[in-house]
Amino acid sequence: MKDRRILVTGGAGFIGSNFVHTILESTENVSIIVVDKLTYAGNLKNLDKWKNDSRLQFIKLDITDKTEVFSKLENIPVTEIAHFAAESHVDRSILGPEEFVKTNLMGSFYMLEFARMLHAQNKLRLFLHVSTDEVFGSLSAEGAFTETTPYAPNSPYSASKAGSDHLVRAYFHTYGLPVITTNCSNNYGPFHFPEKLIPLMILNCLQGKSLPVYGTGENVRDWLYVKDHCLAIDLVMRTGKFGETYNIGTRNEKNNLEIVYKICELMDERNPKGAPHKKLIQFVKDRPGHDFRYAIDPAKIENELGWKPKYKFEEAIEQTVDWFLANRSWWEEILSGEYNKYYDSQYKELKDK
Repeated sequence: MKDRRILVTGGAGFIGSNFVHTILESTENVSIIVVDKLTYAGNLKNLDKWKNDSRLQFIKLDITDKTEVFSKLENIPVTEIAHFAAESHVDRSILGPEEFVKTNLMGSFYMLEFARMLHAQNKLRLFLHVSTDEVFGSLSAEGAFTETTPYAPNSPYSASKAGSDHLVRAYFHTYGLPVITTNCSNNYGPFHFPEKLIPLMILNCLQGKSLPVYGTGENVRDWLYVKDHCLAIDLVMRTGKFGETYNIGTRNEKNNLEIVYKICELMDERNPKGAPHKKLIQFVKDRPGHDFRYAIDPAKIENELGWKPKYKFEEAIEQTVDWFLANRSWWEEILSGEYNKYYDSQYKELKDK
């Protein structure tokens, strides 16, 4: 794929910014146009490495504003769209579902309409839609999600993502739009926003705060290093088949308590003054509708596209902890702002319900 001009929605967020790093580090003949509303989870500092690179362009844009989408983007040459932009935190979707419907459903709809216009002009090669395994609902102790697993979302977040997945499928079958959808397991790694489990535990360990664990901590997730995820997305964009979906996971199932224990172990080594960090663990009232287990079967992307994860969990979780330790100014700025006040109050409200 020569002369790639990739429009990356949500490119200043966690996974989107890691994708930008992946592409710019591996591809010379490429242009990246990042669009992001820069909400609480969007941070241009995630892209500081490339701020003077001519291959990167940034446009502040709200994808839920159809007029703004078309007016700001209609004259921008684009060959591919990688659609990452989404509200993604389940707790926030429980407390305020409207933003999730606006961004994940209506925002995706407007981006699909923009893509349809480009396709009609023979300019668009691909619309890549990044989704989640949460659209499939919850698993018991056995089995794994495949690309044919029926959708059964259980939170406002997963329901809004399921709706966007269905829209993407419909635009392929109705309009012939060249689309591909990926459904990934839980990501972790650099630039992970502090409200999520792994960064929250790392930073709370550093600050001597309690480590809140929902219920008994036995809920299981399939953990995917964000760098592996981004390499998989790039592979799908280059070699995947239009109209298909690909599940991305690494068969790395661990329950929440295992994750917290591992972080405590690593922090004991790196921050011995606070050891043992396990003493900070506090079990809190479970989240409403908390799915018990997610697990991805990645056989399709492995067998059809030849994808294999590059990183082992033990290596990647250490790299993640070390990244947060080495980038104190990044997260301190976030925690010093309005986000911290909001999250502290909302998290308390959720626990008290």
